[in-house]
Amino acid sequence: MPKVSSVVVPYATYLRVYEPLAAFPEPERSHWARYARRSDRPSYQDELRRSLADLLPTPPVPVPVHESGDAFVLDVDGVVRVCPWRTRLRGWQALGDLAEELPEAVLDAVLPPVVRRQAAQDYERWLAGNPDARPWIRTATWQVPLNWFVLVSDEEREYVKGDGGSENSTDFGGDGAVLRYRTPMVQARRRVARALRALRNAIDEGPLIDGLVDIGRWLEEFHPRSLVELDYGGLVHALPAGDLEGDHSAADVAEGIEALRLGDDAAAGEAYGRLVERWRAVRDRRSAN
Repeated sequence: MPKVSSVVVPYATYLRVYEPLAAFPEPERSHWARYARRSDRPSYQDELRRSLADLLPTPPVPVPVHESGDAFVLDVDGVVRVCPWRTRLRGWQALGDLAEELPEAVLDAVLPPVVRRQAAQDYERWLAGNPDARPWIRTATWQVPLNWFVLVSDEEREYVKGDGGSENSTDFGGDGAVLRYRTPMVQARRRVARALRALRNAIDEGPLIDGLVDIGRWLEEFHPRSLVELDYGGLVHALPAGDLEGDHSAADVAEGIEALRLGDDAAAGEAYGRLVERWRAVRDRRSAN
């Protein structure tokens, strides 16, 4: 049986914010400056593997005892930007969402009630001393939330097929496959504002509007020279290369919102239909697994 550290952990997607070093106060700024010079920085798969390893003991450790000192790093046009993992904070927040995602009997089997209660109490105490804390990373499993696609454009799409991938291949994404978007923070905020105007003029309320309001508030917490990254992450290992090649969900979302702005309900419905069909196929793979 392979070790946890040697397997690919799929199915998670990410929305990340990379802030410039100037956004961090000292001594954290110096820490990240030194960290960015390291040649052995871990990957997103390493982050997931460490999280899984914490679930192996009995009882499991749903939230790390200490906050991570790791981050993802980008150097774009000579500007170093970092995206701290903050795995402890994200672990607490994810734990709170589990009750909505899993049946109670399953949740109790995976994480006993006493473990969850202790984690909730720890989070409450920690939050009292850190009321402004927010994560740099949002995570979803087996999907990319539609409101994430509002932040990016199809022109910012970067797709790498990986080893042996081809447009007509039925092989899964495989090692080296990447599908992601990166955009300046100012662009992401502008797109959220435009989308909200179009949606509110077309519909009274709905989950897409609520999700965009939440995303917009989150983005306002970061430095204006940050970069926003939408990363399919491990999901590329669960989907055929041909499906990834043809996935232009950001374009479909943009087309649908523009159609709503113009009052073209038929075109908006067509764009939405393409999205529903594409992501229904992804959910079908989840059920098959």
